[in-house]
Parts: sequence; C-alpha cells; structure tokens
Amino acid sequence: MGVPSLGSLELAVLACVARLGEDAYGLAVRRDVSARANRDYSVGAIYTTLERLHSKGLVTARVTEPTPKRGGRSRRQFKVSAKGQRALAEAHQAAASMWSGVVIPRPRHA
Repeated sequence: MGVPSLGSLELAVLACVARLGEDAYGLAVRRDVSARANRDYSVGAIYTTLERLHSKGLVTARVTEPTPKRGGRSRRQFKVSAKGQRALAEAHQAAASMWSGVVIPRPRHA
C-alpha cells in the first residue's frame, strides 16, 4: 500500500512530530506548528490532525506515565512511523522538484 496524500496542515504536523522527537505531544506540536506557520492553530485542529495521521498509520501514539509536573496526569506522545517517514521523504522530494529551476527575483529598492 502506498503512502497517502497529505494536506498542508497534516504535512506541517507530521514534520513537527519528526522534529520534536520525544517531546511530540499535542500542545508542544501546536506551539511549534503555530510559531513556524505564523498562525495560531486551535488545540482542536492539531489534535484532529494528529488523530487523522494516526488513523492513516503515519504516526504512532502512546500514553506516558503520569508525572508530578502535570499534576499526576499522563500525556499522549506521538512518534513518526516508518510509513510516516516515507511520506515525509516523498513530500520533501516533491517540494524540491517543484522548486527546482525556480528563480525568485530579488526585490528592487526604489
């Protein structure tokens, strides 16, 4: 089975999960994606996207042990799966191909 196509937010969240590694949990993903996109994504949008990536088999999820820092609550941590790594590689290659040969003129100052 091939790698499913990804929307822009799905790709941004998947890349973020890869970038954050062990720190890839919902609120950290939201902060990182929002900062990089210069847009404030809602918690719901990020969790919905993480669930969609999980259902596509692109990320795995596990519940951490409760921590005193979180008042005894656990958190759901995400990790890019092998299928997710292939999806990231294909998206990276597609973007590089799209930009290949594009010359962006420098703005002229008046």
